[in-house]
Amino acid sequence: MTLVSALPRKRTAPASAAARAARRRAALQWVAVHSTAIAAALFFLLPFAFVFLTSVMTDRQALTSDLWPHQWQWSNFATVWNTPGFLTWWRNTLLYAGLGTLLTVVSSLPVAYALAKFRFRGRNLALMAVVAMMMLPPQVTVIPMYLFWAKQLHLTGSLWPLIIPMAFGDAFTIFLLRQFLLTIPKEYMEAARLDGCGELRTLLRVVLPMTRPAIAAVALFQFFYCWNDYFGPQIYSSENPGAWTLSYGLESFKGAHHTDWNLTMAATLLVMAPVIVLFFFAQRAFIEGVTLTGVKG
Repeated sequence: MTLVSALPRKRTAPASAAARAARRRAALQWVAVHSTAIAAALFFLLPFAFVFLTSVMTDRQALTSDLWPHQWQWSNFATVWNTPGFLTWWRNTLLYAGLGTLLTVVSSLPVAYALAKFRFRGRNLALMAVVAMMMLPPQVTVIPMYLFWAKQLHLTGSLWPLIIPMAFGDAFTIFLLRQFLLTIPKEYMEAARLDGCGELRTLLRVVLPMTRPAIAAVALFQFFYCWNDYFGPQIYSSENPGAWTLSYGLESFKGAHHTDWNLTMAATLLVMAPVIVLFFFAQRAFIEGVTLTGVKG
């Protein structure tokens, strides 16, 4: 009995050692395969960690080389939020980004539909004009556009010179939607026309539901652009503090609190948080729209 009972122990010991060695090799192999992804993740996440840790430090510690807060001062966010003008910057940014995104999508979708599905004289020329507009830097037209909004319409000192042009389409949005619409089989539109639908009804009832991934992608692109836009508000609304956006107001806040790095980082985090949360919840639709856009030329 002693000899028989001893045999399994002699066999399981090498087996457990081999299992541990196999797990160790698998772990090392996983690290080797994903090392680039891990390095890239750390490269993007460490700055956010630095901003967050600095935002909850005290005034004195924020000026030192310490990386970990000795005292978690959450009141920094309340101090920034209650800063005079900060809520106004929030309201202006939401108006600019929300209304601008809505107008861009609504005005660009019919143009993209016409370029993708209609056959008319000058269609290729119109597409070339759209692509050319994508290549044109906004700095080229800023002087005549500013003179037009200031001298003719007297709308400087507000965000309307930035919002109103979005009601006439955006070249980048038109191009991306057009590329996605090319992937939709024309049989769907022909079937809708046979059922008595006009072009507008076909666009709203047939094309629009199928274009939701692309619309989500271009809407996020436009929302992020408007939210982060600094050049436009600096040109048109800098003279009126009541029309400042978060991007421009953050620069003013930084100038007023240039030694309070904890408050500056807290303000930066409050500005970044909405777009990060929005992308986190909409990333599936965003990635799907970007993946499916541009498949066919």
